[in-house]
Amino acid sequence: MNWLTNYVRPRIRALVERNRVEVPENLWNQCPACERMIFHRDLEANQRVCPHCNHHMRVGPEYRFRSLFGEDGYEPLAMPKAPVDPLKFRDLKRYTDRLKEAQARTKAQDALEAAAGMLGDVPVVCAVMNFAFMGGSMGAAVGEGFVSAAREAIRRRAAFVAFTASGGARMQEGAVSLMQMARTTVAIQELKEAGLPYIVVLTDPTTGGVTASFAMLGDIHIAEPGAVIGFAGSRVIEQTIREKLPEGFQRAEYLLEHGMVDMVVHRFELRATLERVIGLLMRPRVAYEEPQPEPARELAEEAAEPVAELREAADD
Repeated sequence: MNWLTNYVRPRIRALVERNRVEVPENLWNQCPACERMIFHRDLEANQRVCPHCNHHMRVGPEYRFRSLFGEDGYEPLAMPKAPVDPLKFRDLKRYTDRLKEAQARTKAQDALEAAAGMLGDVPVVCAVMNFAFMGGSMGAAVGEGFVSAAREAIRRRAAFVAFTASGGARMQEGAVSLMQMARTTVAIQELKEAGLPYIVVLTDPTTGGVTASFAMLGDIHIAEPGAVIGFAGSRVIEQTIREKLPEGFQRAEYLLEHGMVDMVVHRFELRATLERVIGLLMRPRVAYEEPQPEPARELAEEAAEPVAELREAADD
């Protein structure tokens, strides 16, 4: 028995493992909507949109920058540093530990990143929220990053585009996170005073304090199909008003019907739509010129002068 256990079995195991073909674990992705399996290359070729049910899957800032500006057509903007754990918050874990875990998983400093580039022949600064980083929650770092990106757009005389994806304010920062609603609103006002367009692309999901602040203050609001957009969750609303909500409530298409967003645009057409809208808003204004009198009107006025003089002489 010892001979079989110590010699034969290890030799057989080594032979099997040497001939085993390693299959990567991430070759297939499951659609969260229809639950069908999609080959990873097919999913990437389809811009991470399910080819079976048209569900738009969540994507991160790097993907947004590449799809908007091209592979090497953008310049990442450095995000300013913000206070870490201002309240020394702790629940099941320390807040600092949660931040480190999220940073290690996403390779990002916080839930918002920004970049600058050219869209067509128009300069654009783009800020993108990352839902994979603590649910895209808005804390001091997100607010500081948004304000910095907006002021960079003013400095560059560029259009400002924000992609939102958030569960709302970050509870671990308490009132500090709520202050970011006011700060981002002030930054948007600075953009408007500078005469620059602010366009919001609402992606799944956009909720809570982000919806209550900079997500719904754009000049143009574009939503991706099927995106959940609202303040409180539908279950909370149903429990509060004790009524059944309509089908598709808080979905992008429902909000379009009720005038909350301007358009719902498929991911395939998003770049072209943004380029067209920004081009129209950033196009130089045509200088207004005082309309000149028409030649016929000038002749009629000249002919009327002697007649007026004769009438005055007759009256005298």
